[in-house]
Amino acid sequence: MKRVVITGQGAISSLGTSAIATMEGMREGRLGISDLVIRDVDRLSVKIGGQVHGYDGADYFSRQELVLYDKFTQFALLSAKEAMTQSGLDISENLSLRSGVIMGTAGGGLHTQDENYRNVYEAGKNRVHPFVVPRLMMNAAASHVSMTYNLQGPAYTVATACASSNHAMGQAFHMIRSGATDVMLTGGSESMLVFGGIKAWEGLRVMSKDACRPFSANRNGMVQGEGAAVFVFEEYEHAKARGAEILAEVIGFAMTSDAADIVTPNQVGAARAIKGALLDAGLNGDEVGYINAHGTGTTVNDKTECAAVRDVFGTHADKLMMSSTKSMHGHLIGGTGAVEMLACVMALRDGVIAPTIGYEQPDPACDLDVVPNIARDAKVNVALSNAFAFGGLNAVIALRSI
Repeated sequence: MKRVVITGQGAISSLGTSAIATMEGMREGRLGISDLVIRDVDRLSVKIGGQVHGYDGADYFSRQELVLYDKFTQFALLSAKEAMTQSGLDISENLSLRSGVIMGTAGGGLHTQDENYRNVYEAGKNRVHPFVVPRLMMNAAASHVSMTYNLQGPAYTVATACASSNHAMGQAFHMIRSGATDVMLTGGSESMLVFGGIKAWEGLRVMSKDACRPFSANRNGMVQGEGAAVFVFEEYEHAKARGAEILAEVIGFAMTSDAADIVTPNQVGAARAIKGALLDAGLNGDEVGYINAHGTGTTVNDKTECAAVRDVFGTHADKLMMSSTKSMHGHLIGGTGAVEMLACVMALRDGVIAPTIGYEQPDPACDLDVVPNIARDAKVNVALSNAFAFGGLNAVIALRSI
């Protein structure tokens, strides 16, 4: 089997408009959650989110492009551009046939949907723009990334709620490891911070009105965010031959289904995914130093995840560091695993563990080292990224320093 490495990364989030800025925000333990600035916010009971404030697509794209690009596509393209620039890849005609893109999203073009529902139902218009479908379709971001960089290999989108990015990156890993491709752009993008998106989530009664406090006994729910992250996954020998800088190696991936409940997570399913990733990577549990937790800040999710980690790692769980960066940038739903992957790369490459901010009160059911409030310097050789989604869909990725 081929080895798979990361040679480029790009991002945009409420912590910053690049991967570098987002990681710096994580290092600082900066709060990217603030008051929402969206239409009809006064009609919402939840008025906070990890919004990319001050963003204007016209600063980055032409009028002709913006006609085709929903905000989630814009975020994906900006992140892909940063990742490709860092990687230094030149996609030749031959390489283009062995290069592809797999992206994750849960909402797709939700801004386009929200705007056009208003036009039809509220304003009473009988026509919509002819490009509404190309803007809102789930595969829009993946398709535009493939066209921008002439990636003529596999190109598609994964939509598995909060596990979308991890499933997408796991599939990209499999593509290269199997020898089917040499290069894959992969990650996730999401922009659901519109009235309709927030109002729908309010109905689930899992949202906090004041803060995201994963693993803290006084947590009271999740907070949505928006943004994207894209990575260049590359076959190791290909990257080595061109002298590329390698950020980390992807060494394992596993996915499971709880087959139990549409919204309530299951400890057994989560544990099986973690064990599967370790097995796929050929790792012993005691080799893992850091876990980027799913860590949504809901009572049931946090407890279930901590129980699953204890189940898998036994006494080594007390030596692990596990943090939730959602406390800083919010829950990007389908894009969240990709942004959180940055924290794993930062841990492996820079020796900096992103903190769980907002932590105020210990919870006996979440008694792991959650790196409370302040980033930590620590040498880590192996990291895991957890994603446990509605629908009981679990996806865990293992990475190693190189």
